[in-house]
Amino acid sequence: MKRTIGMKSIVALGMGTSLVLWVSSKPNRIKLENTFRDLKRKVKPSAIDKSNSLPVEKGGHPDPQDIEDNKMVSEGAMYSVKFYNEKKQ
Repeated sequence: MKRTIGMKSIVALGMGTSLVLWVSSKPNRIKLENTFRDLKRKVKPSAIDKSNSLPVEKGGHPDPQDIEDNKMVSEGAMYSVKFYNEKKQ
C-alpha cells in the first residue's frame, strides 16, 4: 500500500492554512510587519542608518566666500519674510 500524501505534507498544509487565517486580520498583519521590520534592523542595521541620514555636505556652515550660495540663502530668507508679510496684511 503506497501513501500518496505524507504526514509532513499534511502538517505543512495545516500550518500554512493557519498562517493565512492568522494574517487575514489587520492587527495580526501589523504585528507580523513590525516583527519583520525589527528582524531586518537586526540583520542589516547599516542599511537603515544610511536611509535616515540626508546627504548634506555643508549644511549649517556656509562659506563666507561662496557668493552664489550666500545669495541663494538670502533670497530664500527674503521670500519667506515677504510671504509672511503678505499673509499678515
